[in-house]
Amino acid sequence: MSRLEIEATPLSGVTIITRNRVGDARGFLCRIYCADELAPLGFEDGISQINHTLTHRKGTVRGMHFQHRPQAETKLVTCIRGEIFDVAVDLRCGSSRFLQWHGEVLSAKNDHALLIPKGFAHGFQTLTDECELLYLHSAPYERSAEDGVNAIDPKLGIDWPLAISEMSERDRNQAMIAPEFDGIDL
Repeated sequence: MSRLEIEATPLSGVTIITRNRVGDARGFLCRIYCADELAPLGFEDGISQINHTLTHRKGTVRGMHFQHRPQAETKLVTCIRGEIFDVAVDLRCGSSRFLQWHGEVLSAKNDHALLIPKGFAHGFQTLTDECELLYLHSAPYERSAEDGVNAIDPKLGIDWPLAISEMSERDRNQAMIAPEFDGIDL
């Protein structure tokens, strides 16, 4: 089976993973996760939780979510149906890229995934209807550790590709980044 292709982004630790399909007339097989290949990139804690989401409507924004330590997590995000614009925002205290974001189109067709390290907020916008995602998490969800930043905060300046058609009340009501916010400690 072929190896994962690894591509760095401008945000240290945020990595584009391209899967290589091996197929024939029956269909295909591709590697979703390989501990040996992803551990050097920061996915060192193994998989603690796998989530599967479905978002019905094109233009929907979900995010920007993260967990504080000790539940800080690395995520590997894969789109298995449809197409999304996936975004990571650097919230690491002291980072030279603090509050900068990086976005990638992930789709069922392009076999890209985004590896998002601890200290980053994550969210996405659906570019098609009926988008399904798989999330591999290095730590389990813990309500007391959850947090987020507002996906439309001007301090982030995320350039969502479509008009936002839908957001949850929780995401819409996330606070804007306060002037005194200097990041999250890991």
